[in-house]
Amino acid sequence: MDEVRIGEQIQEPELKRTKYIWLKNETNLNAEQKETLLRLRDSNLQTGRAYRLRLALQDLWTTPHILADVYLREWIGWATRSKLVPMLHLAKTIKQHAEGILRWFHSRMTNGLL
Repeated sequence: MDEVRIGEQIQEPELKRTKYIWLKNETNLNAEQKETLLRLRDSNLQTGRAYRLRLALQDLWTTPHILADVYLREWIGWATRSKLVPMLHLAKTIKQHAEGILRWFHSRMTNGLL
């Protein structure tokens, strides 16, 4: 997400000093930050597309376990079609680790103890 913003802020100076607006959840933003996010999110920016991808991936964790596999495959396809280089790298990494990610939906366990 932030790599897309950094690359785009050269052409779009209004993206400068907005790093944490994009990285925080919308509920944790103050009124001024929310207004800035709404204005920039709906504009035709690559950062806005990356933000929507981030939100969609975040929604994976609230998806019922039966649909998680389909949802994850759809997200990987969406990220690949976005042609945003950082998102392409992320989609490739997630695809490599998809089995472990989806296993969480059944066991609710991670390898964090290791």
